[in-house]
Amino acid sequence: MARSVRIGGRCVGDGHPCFIIAEAGSNHDGNLSQALRLIDVAASAGADAVKFQLFRAQTLYPKLEVRPRYLKSLGVQKSIYRVIEDMEMPWSWLPRLYKRCQRRGILFMATPFDEDCADRLRALVPAFKIASYEMTHAPLLRHVARLGKPLILSTGAADAGEIDRALKGLPRSRVCLMQCTAKYPAPPKSLNLNVIPWLKARYKVPVGLSDHSADCAVAPVAAAALGANLLEKHFTLSRRLRGPDHSYALEPDELGRMVASVRQAESMLGSGVKVPHSVELELREYRRGIFTLLPIPEGARLTRDNLAVLRRGGRRDTGLDCGLFPKLLGRRARQSLPAHHLLEKIDVR
Repeated sequence: MARSVRIGGRCVGDGHPCFIIAEAGSNHDGNLSQALRLIDVAASAGADAVKFQLFRAQTLYPKLEVRPRYLKSLGVQKSIYRVIEDMEMPWSWLPRLYKRCQRRGILFMATPFDEDCADRLRALVPAFKIASYEMTHAPLLRHVARLGKPLILSTGAADAGEIDRALKGLPRSRVCLMQCTAKYPAPPKSLNLNVIPWLKARYKVPVGLSDHSADCAVAPVAAAALGANLLEKHFTLSRRLRGPDHSYALEPDELGRMVASVRQAESMLGSGVKVPHSVELELREYRRGIFTLLPIPEGARLTRDNLAVLRRGGRRDTGLDCGLFPKLLGRRARQSLPAHHLLEKIDVR
């Protein structure tokens, strides 16, 4: 069994509820009021944490006029550097966002994309989430590990060898891994959810899903059924908003449905021990028993003509198992028995 990790007072691991992160990312669009509303939406949906992204363009990209294909497909005309620059979150927002989260009873998180961002978040977040793009950024991983917080590491576009190298030197007792497909939106067949139990078995750490698929519930519920300990999903106030990350994100009502679906799926999984549930105990009284078909005089032989195996219809189990029916044939009635009588051991010589 994978070890568990504590994040903001919550235990994350097997035997505990899936830790759900509502990924606001940069869907604040540079508007503090919009960022605060995103927190409210995540809290109302029942997520455990709401997460933003903290970066500076100058530490992410060179100043080149490069436009990735996925930005072109969204109609974005700016270079990736300018897009990132426009999405930067002001430092002054951090205490405001943190306080709003405290007031709404949801954990505040943000992904740092460089060491300075991590240092600024240290006092505010219960854990650090490392984006898939940064998984090979060894200096950042080592720096964040030294800050003493749990690390949630996304593995989009990575292979097993790269995960091995990323984890080398990191404290396993504080690490969680996220299966992720680094495509926006991710086609359903690309999600490879069966990697979740594989990662848990290989690394003995809590494992979750960072889901970029379009549907609000299918992948999250399937991941929960496969034992995911964490779940992350992008959300927005509206997919009609402009910006690179709105089009594939969940809207508020969908986020609420996702959380509710995961919680319902968790309740369906049960204990894994095959015993009758309390709601079905009554139906055990509708199993079959051995009945008399006709009145049977005392001392008369029991035969296939005067006995039958029928459903008890709510009558209590007499302890005379139906499997004993062949052994009863030829035995004699200890006393006179009426027709349609549910046979008991005391009735038979």
